[in-house]
Amino acid sequence: MGPPARIPRARAESAGTPTGYAPLRTRGERVALRVHVRTVVACAVLAAGLLGMAVLALTVGDFPLSPSEVVSVLAGQGSPGHEFIVFTLRMPRLLTALFVGASLAVSGAILQRLSGNPLGSPDIIGFTNGAATGALIVIVLVSGSMLQVALGALVGGVVTAVIIYLLAFTRGVRGSRFILVGIGIAAMALAANSYLITRASLTDALAAQAWLVGSINKVGTEQAVAVGLALAVLLPVAVYHGRALSLLGMGDDAAKALGVGVERSRLVLIAVSVVLAAIATAATGPILFVALAAPQLAQRLTGSPGPGLIPAALMGALLLLVGDFAVQRLFSTAALPVGTATGLIGGLYLIWLLIAEWRRGRG
Repeated sequence: MGPPARIPRARAESAGTPTGYAPLRTRGERVALRVHVRTVVACAVLAAGLLGMAVLALTVGDFPLSPSEVVSVLAGQGSPGHEFIVFTLRMPRLLTALFVGASLAVSGAILQRLSGNPLGSPDIIGFTNGAATGALIVIVLVSGSMLQVALGALVGGVVTAVIIYLLAFTRGVRGSRFILVGIGIAAMALAANSYLITRASLTDALAAQAWLVGSINKVGTEQAVAVGLALAVLLPVAVYHGRALSLLGMGDDAAKALGVGVERSRLVLIAVSVVLAAIATAATGPILFVALAAPQLAQRLTGSPGPGLIPAALMGALLLLVGDFAVQRLFSTAALPVGTATGLIGGLYLIWLLIAEWRRGRG
């Protein structure tokens, strides 16, 4: 949603309020705030959906609890058995899904706006595959701990981003070149991942393949805290640069003319996107297509011309929570990883998106 735009009051009154915006007048005489009403309503609806899904995630399961029992546990008055179910089994999974979905969605929203391309997503242009390569190197060659795997994924994502940025940089980073270079690097990283698995022992290969599917079946408090802290630090940075992100989507020349430090802003925003995607991937493995679909669904819901980072975060969190709840209930005996479900749904969404772009191009 980004910070509200500030405009001189005299100019706001003479020009009128843009369609879909409501003025919020302050005591000062110089400033009027514009709020996109549809975005506020959409965020409220998404937040209500998240609250409803959180209640379902904490109450429904093999050991069902009533909402009052969950509230008693959260207030510190529940029985030891109920505390174990809520705090050990369900709460870490709920928070991890929420934070990972939001992180991937914000990462995708930044890349799509910077590239001006709906395919600008960390799992399309290689950041996720690069993070997976870093994690697999630790799993296969070092047999490292979960912390080492997470650090390997973070380093792999950052190195991949640097390579893509340097290869795409020619008098500025152009969206189409950025996407094409990223797709090429993604293919190379995927080949490297396959090679690493073939060189691994049977035990390491099984562990690596299980990690590559993307799952929150065995996450704990550590993963939830790590992704939550990253989101709490980096989301405000991204929102602070929301105006620069909107202007960069118009092109470097237009952004420079409006006073944006193009390369500095782009580097900050890409760094935020990469770190969010890498930490989310480190926590759960690659969960595909949330970063691709969530920003676009949020944009359609809000109809806002801005970067829509807050709506995208809420949408990503809701998509992953719904997906995880669905696989738990529909495939309760198989422990189906949520990455399988998001990959299937996201693949269908990508096909629809490409067909829509093709029809638009012909029209």
